[in-house]
Amino acid sequence: MFVQPSARLLRTRAFSTSAARRTTSVTLKALGLDAYNLGVYNGAWGGNGTIVESVNPATGEVIGAVQQANLSDLNQTLDNASQAAKIWRSVPAPKRGEIVRQMRNALFAKIEPLGKLVALEMGKILPEGIGEVQEYIDIADYAVGLSRMLNGQVVPSERAGHMMMEVWNPVGVVGVISAFNFPVAVYGWNSAISMVCGNSVVWKGAPTTALTSVAVTKILAEVLETNNLPGAICSLASGGAEIGNAIAHDKRVDLVSFTGSTNTGRKVALAVQARFGKSLLELGGNNAIIVHNDADIDLAVRSVLFAAVDTAGQLCTTTRRLFLHADIHDTFIERLIKAYEQIKIGNPLESGILCGPLHTKQSVRAFEQGVEDVKAQGGKILHGGNALHHLVGNFVEPTITSIAHDAPVVHREIFAPILHTIKYDDISEAVAWNNEVGQGLSSSLFTTSPEKMFNWIGPEGSDCGIVNVNIPTNGAEIGGAFGGEKETGGGRESGSTAWQQYMRRQTCTINYSGMLPLAQGIKFE
Repeated sequence: MFVQPSARLLRTRAFSTSAARRTTSVTLKALGLDAYNLGVYNGAWGGNGTIVESVNPATGEVIGAVQQANLSDLNQTLDNASQAAKIWRSVPAPKRGEIVRQMRNALFAKIEPLGKLVALEMGKILPEGIGEVQEYIDIADYAVGLSRMLNGQVVPSERAGHMMMEVWNPVGVVGVISAFNFPVAVYGWNSAISMVCGNSVVWKGAPTTALTSVAVTKILAEVLETNNLPGAICSLASGGAEIGNAIAHDKRVDLVSFTGSTNTGRKVALAVQARFGKSLLELGGNNAIIVHNDADIDLAVRSVLFAAVDTAGQLCTTTRRLFLHADIHDTFIERLIKAYEQIKIGNPLESGILCGPLHTKQSVRAFEQGVEDVKAQGGKILHGGNALHHLVGNFVEPTITSIAHDAPVVHREIFAPILHTIKYDDISEAVAWNNEVGQGLSSSLFTTSPEKMFNWIGPEGSDCGIVNVNIPTNGAEIGGAFGGEKETGGGRESGSTAWQQYMRRQTCTINYSGMLPLAQGIKFE
């Protein structure tokens, strides 16, 4: 055990790299992976692009390598996916749901090793890694039921002897470009729903979590092959920006679902719009919790701790801003710091660890720059503020600051566990400060007042896509539509009517009268 030489001590754990190597070997074997793996699947495995090494962010050791796609590989994959889509769309939707159900069972059978691979490759603590795979399983369950409820509607026609109705049909090929922080679940949200809607899917995961992409695709491919269906229904084209850029520009990709930064998302949106394609964007989040003076403080402290430190602050729904009413500000800060002092940092696979590493060295540098910006912009570090360079991996201290609501650093999303705290006097100013940033993903208010609750979720309340009361900003359920407004992109994934983004809406009028009455009473004599 290491002891931090700071005024407020963090408990950190070192761990044996040899033990990590043994865990890695067993995990890869259980998932059918090797030290070297092909990263392109379109009915057959291949890959002629560059080789990318996957690095354990907790140890700095190479876990394995993946041969990525080049543009020729992607071109072939898109051709195969387009052909597969023509076959898949003809399968009745409930039968498509049956295939997704089998995929759900295959994922469940591998939940333990797949969750461990997420912990090894992304850096999430093991319960979060397993929980992420469970999210895919849950959305697959949801999609199976949805496959029998892709309902249109009958619209009353003003013309006698006519039937007007609205029907939904598949868009064709869906390109999914996912980020490192959810290497399983984001693809699962898109793939499971898109598949029951009748589309084929081409996936480009993050290069730094390429092993997870290959492992998931192997599980899905086996189900497709067992059912004598084209493997290209669930295609994989591992790669970096070149492959993502090509997907965004290619007319064969009818819908591009992109999860990542606002800057990159803006480029994706422009590229897709230029060819009149469809895009689904899940971009940055700068999420806030407001704790009013009538809140349950115990509940709020636990919620803030979870929302700010979960996955080392690398969730799009991480709480990054905390607005505290002046009446409870000092007490709340004192209790929150005491809670932070109990956080164990270290090996994501070890029981009791709450905070694993940041994903890359670049993330550590962004954390350090964020801390420096806080100080330069008049803020104070109330707790933490240090990168833990004495540990082997990419570890930092979960950090609490005190700073003005309009400081530039507060308005910038930093993908690290930095929590900015701000005091307010009136709830109306806290709501305004919640809404003043460019992003609009998730938000939460802690209060016991029904009036404040309903104002918060109303037109004068939060402007985010996710608006919570007395729960954290993270941990969204699959049954609701997930996504945000403004610079978060406006896309919606998972539940509710999100499935409609993966389909074409068609208004159909059938004339069974033998006559030709025209709408609006127009007559041609």
